[in-house]
Amino acid sequence: MTDQKNIRNIAIIAHVDHGKTTLVDEMLKQGGIYRENQAVVDRVMDSGDLERERGITILAKNTAVHYKGTKINIVDTPGHADFGGEVERILKMVNGVLLLVDAAEGPMPQTRFVLQKALELGHKVIVVVNKIDRLDARVEEVMDEVLELLLDLNATDEQFESPTLFCSARQGIASYSPNETGVNLDPLFDTIVNYIPAPEGDPTAPMQMLVSSIDYNDYVGRIAVGRVERGKIHANQEVMVCDYHEKHAPYKAKVVNLYQIDGLKRVPAENATVGDIVCLSGITDISIGDTITAVDTPEALSFVKIDEPTIEMTFAVNDSPF
Repeated sequence: MTDQKNIRNIAIIAHVDHGKTTLVDEMLKQGGIYRENQAVVDRVMDSGDLERERGITILAKNTAVHYKGTKINIVDTPGHADFGGEVERILKMVNGVLLLVDAAEGPMPQTRFVLQKALELGHKVIVVVNKIDRLDARVEEVMDEVLELLLDLNATDEQFESPTLFCSARQGIASYSPNETGVNLDPLFDTIVNYIPAPEGDPTAPMQMLVSSIDYNDYVGRIAVGRVERGKIHANQEVMVCDYHEKHAPYKAKVVNLYQIDGLKRVPAENATVGDIVCLSGITDISIGDTITAVDTPEALSFVKIDEPTIEMTFAVNDSPF
């Protein structure tokens, strides 16, 4: 179990093809996830067939790296306004975001959508200008465009003065100045550890965890993914499952298996504390938005409001007389 003060939870925000999946690959490599003789998988975050084919991210994935004793949980967000519900759920699990911007293209509309959600939640922002090795890079103009975007989205003074790093994800380098050539991603790791706050919450209070997403495994069934908001959770613990909107009455269940994320793998864990992003199985009917709590304190957490759909369609059997 990682100490709460040594955890950082971040999400990466970027437009399609601005290099976030490549950046995560390099963070994993430099975070020591791969053994020296291990085959390296490119674009690990785009694990779905459709995602690999199109080079986009649809469903958020979790991964984690270790840097100087700190565990950095990285969540990759969809780069599309079309997946607004997924975006909002994921941003509830983190305390800060990396805003990744192409040094030639600058901020794009889909960057704007996800960034706005992060700013509304009060998250700290680290600006990463990527692909500074491009021949058509226009770093100064792009930095101005990012500041204009933050102003436009009513960022706070602190968010407006966010630290900026200059990066080539493909080369695996980052620096504090566009005029410096980086050596590795240490400046990025250091900024994450020093600038993004550790998760808040009382580790001695009764356990509480909001389910932000659901995965599925043929062997164990539904897997709930979320961040521990309060207290500690452990494998084989009896819990209560409640819903803020009272779609179902609170019911008792049992956490059969508990996993933490380490690199690309889910690693079985005996327990987890405030701020840990965990996966757990054994609760058959668990749903997104449910709160898993200690048996004695079934207090549901409010669930983030999902944007109304742009368009609704009803598919039904044709009952026309013709």
